[in-house]
Formats: sequence, structure tokens, C-alpha cells
Amino acid sequence: MLRATRLPSPAAATVSALRPSLVPFQTFSSLHCYSHLRKLGASPPPLLNPLCRRTLTYPPSLAYNRASFSMPMVPGRPRPIALSSPASGSGVERELLVQHLLVKEGDENLLVDFQRRIARGEDLGDLAAEYSICPSKQEGGLLGWVKRGQMVPEFEEAAFTAPLNKVVRCKTQFGWHLLQILSEREECVLREIQPKDFHVKFQDPEFLEEVQLIDVREPDEVAKASLPSFEVLPLRQFGTWGPEITTKLDPQKDTYVMCHHGMRSLQVAKWLQSQGFQRVYNLTGGIHAYATTVDPTVPTY
Repeated sequence: MLRATRLPSPAAATVSALRPSLVPFQTFSSLHCYSHLRKLGASPPPLLNPLCRRTLTYPPSLAYNRASFSMPMVPGRPRPIALSSPASGSGVERELLVQHLLVKEGDENLLVDFQRRIARGEDLGDLAAEYSICPSKQEGGLLGWVKRGQMVPEFEEAAFTAPLNKVVRCKTQFGWHLLQILSEREECVLREIQPKDFHVKFQDPEFLEEVQLIDVREPDEVAKASLPSFEVLPLRQFGTWGPEITTKLDPQKDTYVMCHHGMRSLQVAKWLQSQGFQRVYNLTGGIHAYATTVDPTVPTY
């Protein structure tokens, strides 16, 4: 359920001060605690992304079945899927799927009791849902996918040095935390690609076999001008193909997104990144720029 949540005192003022400014998308997430753990003064990512966290971001004009995008559920709260981890020492930047429980600074004894209960087999998420003072308790303490530079230093250090699935504790300016790394993955990448650079790649048959090409324009636009090998996923039909995107496409493959002028495709590219697609490229200027700067045989409209 998505609803406004008030952060318990004394952290409310901190959350208000760190709340990201308005962005072009509406972002639906009850992971409000993410903002209160961010570094003081840190600039928010373009679409509250890091997402590559499990934040559902889409243009306000699109309606869809939000329940279709939920993580696998057990009664009461969402639960993450355990994913395979990249090899350590690979030199690749990591993102961590984190859940935590937060208590006040003076409640360290309570934290010790929680650690004992976890050692006896209780679940951190269940305890967070009942006892945490962080609004993320509504999600069983789930903060989503995070990467270095996005959390306060003490929390970040504890998270990025913690063994997978082991519950550890740390202290920040907000109180005492128990945190657990549920999974890790390589950091997702979103880049712009210029029409001339894309054209060079587009002429290589091997390139076409190794990547995924998406055109998010509407069918009437595609009828006016198109490029071969692109799969058409109209943005207005997002509610139809969005829930099945990770089965329709491979998140591990390079994915290129195109529209008319590059704006709708950028929206979709950022959303794909938030869904775990590892390397996403937006065609700058869209098919119009491609036609006017690279291939004049492609019609303009």
C-alpha cells in the first residue's frame, strides 16, 4: 500500500530537509527512509533512481496495475528475491539490496535483544515491521538497491563490508541500526548514444544479434518512420508490457531505446535501469535526429 508516512520524531525535520525536489516523473515508493539515510546535502539522483532500487517510476499520464510490479509477496509485506552475486574482487561497482531496523540511540539494549531473537531464527524483516522507527517498516525495513555515495558514511561502511545475509549493526546520527544485505549486483549503467555512433553499430550484423532494440513510439508514428530490428513497445501501452518486461527482455543484455525526439525513450530507459537492466542506452534525439544527421532515407514527421 502506498500512503503518506510521517517519520517519528526527532528525525522528521531531517527527512523534510533531505526530501528530493520535484522531478519530471511521479515516483511510487514507500521506501521513504532512503531519503533520511542519504548524506546530508547530497544531491538526489535525476529520478530518485538508485535505482537501480525497486522504485516504480513512470510518466503521470500512464495508468497501470501497480500490484503487478510488486516484489514476491508473503502475507503482510513484500519480500525480495535472492539474486546471484557478482564475483568479489572483480573491480565492478556494486549495488546492494538492503533491509534494516532502526531504534533510538538510547535503545541499544533493545537492539541486543533483537540480535538474540534473530539468532534464534526470527526474521529481521518481521522485527522491522513491528518495531522499527523508520517508515521503511511498512516494507519490512526494505530500503531497495543502494550504491556507494548514497547513504550516510557509517551506514554505508557497515553495508558494504557486511557479508551477504549476515545481520550486522551500526550507529548513525539517526540511532542504532540492524542491517542485512539480501543480495548484490553490478551497478546498472544508463548512457546516451549519439545517432552517428549508433549508426556505426547498427551496420554490424553481430551487434543486432547481441542487443535488444526498443521503439517506444505509438503504432501510427512507427507507420510513418521506422528502423528495422526494433521491437515496438508503445509507451501508452506501458500497462500491458511493463509488468512482463523482465521476461520479455533480458536485463543482462545491452538495451537500446528510441522514440521520436529522445524524451520518451529516456523515461523508459531510466525505468528499465530501475528494474535491473544492466546497460541501457538512449538514442539521443530519437529517430528524428537519426534521419536528419545520419540516414536521410528515413522519413521525418
